[in-house]
Amino acid sequence: MLLRRLEEHLQEMALSRGARVLVAVSGGPDSVALLDLLAATACHGWQLVVAHVDHGIHPESPRIAESVESLATSYGVAFRCRRLQLGSGTSETVAREARYAILEAMRIEEHAAWIVTAHHADDQAETVLLRVLGGTGPAGLAAMAAVQGSIVRPLLPFRREELAQYLLDRNLPAWEDPANSDPRHLRSWIRNSLLPLIRVRLPDVDAQLLRVSRQAGIERMAWDRILDMIPGLEWRPEPGGGSVAAAPLAAYDSTLGNALLRAAARRAGFTLGIERAERAIEFLVQAQSGSRMELGGGWTLGLEFGRAKLLGAGIGGTPVEAPPVSGLEIAGVQGAAHFGRWALRWRQEPAPDQQPRNGLAAWFIPGALRVRPWQAGDNIRPLKGRGSRLVVKCFQEAKVARPDRSVWPVVLDSGGQVIWVPGVCRSENLVPQPGAEALRVDAQIT
Repeated sequence: MLLRRLEEHLQEMALSRGARVLVAVSGGPDSVALLDLLAATACHGWQLVVAHVDHGIHPESPRIAESVESLATSYGVAFRCRRLQLGSGTSETVAREARYAILEAMRIEEHAAWIVTAHHADDQAETVLLRVLGGTGPAGLAAMAAVQGSIVRPLLPFRREELAQYLLDRNLPAWEDPANSDPRHLRSWIRNSLLPLIRVRLPDVDAQLLRVSRQAGIERMAWDRILDMIPGLEWRPEPGGGSVAAAPLAAYDSTLGNALLRAAARRAGFTLGIERAERAIEFLVQAQSGSRMELGGGWTLGLEFGRAKLLGAGIGGTPVEAPPVSGLEIAGVQGAAHFGRWALRWRQEPAPDQQPRNGLAAWFIPGALRVRPWQAGDNIRPLKGRGSRLVVKCFQEAKVARPDRSVWPVVLDSGGQVIWVPGVCRSENLVPQPGAEALRVDAQIT
């Protein structure tokens, strides 16, 4: 039974129980089946929120949004919808990037742990073939991971036909997007024209493509683990990416250095090709501290304080254009907002016994706070420190690159004093007593 198999698979995935999650529902057969399956099982304990993105491409899209809302209501599940104005000529790639960007923004607004999508085994096989035709490297053949950043794909072990049969057995209606059979879209052509032709000669082609994906996934996972085992490499997560020690990376044999840099890029959240990785290694050998190299798609490689920093922002490797940085207010007992590439969330909860000075979460005596970009001359009185310090000195100690400082959020109290620079320094002002009701603010690069 499909439901029992999914329950067993979810238990194997060992995801946190009781989390709040967005379920991406387009109204198509796969996502409708996903929602029904998740609603029918209690093994995950998740609090479901249906997220629908109306791309504004198909003339029927408002009606589809209404049907998805009705479906969510029938399960007693919250419904959230965002409408885009992409137009009928929008490409697959542009639509996908826009969809994931808005889903990630919705996830942050909803304080959700993950975005759950309905990708299945047939999607995986198509993705492998699509990447082969696009000239992908070995790691790209692994295609979609079951958990990738904030994306969770619990249906990857299941076939399209068994999900369709599940819908039929449950008498669940679904919308068939005409784009899925339009040969102008490359994936649709592969699904409806190329793969059926190959199956005539090679009936097991889908199974073989999935086998390639599993093997490549093992190799990709191995390189990821090597990042933590190579002496001196010292992988570190960074706001918006990650970094490794530059000197040992540049000193390795060129093929090893290339492979390690590409593995670091994947962990940071994007794909770095072999040729560009070669140029990046050459850059690290010759560059001076403070130098940057464009890697494409909004990602950069920077040399800062002896660290090779891979910086950018995006979900599933898709960079998200940062909105303009402007001031904002943190008010009320709960809320969320964007500040450039930063996402800020706040809520009331008891204060902990201790607060970290350089954390990405901070607790304050309740009251209105203001956020603005860092300005030269800003001062802060560090938690458990002596006197005040220039924020720029704190940036230097935290090894924040110069170009990033001008768009870094600075939190001010009602009197205009700097009380927190996320990930850099917490002030001694507005610190609540342990256990007292406090305003918790979380900051992260999105």
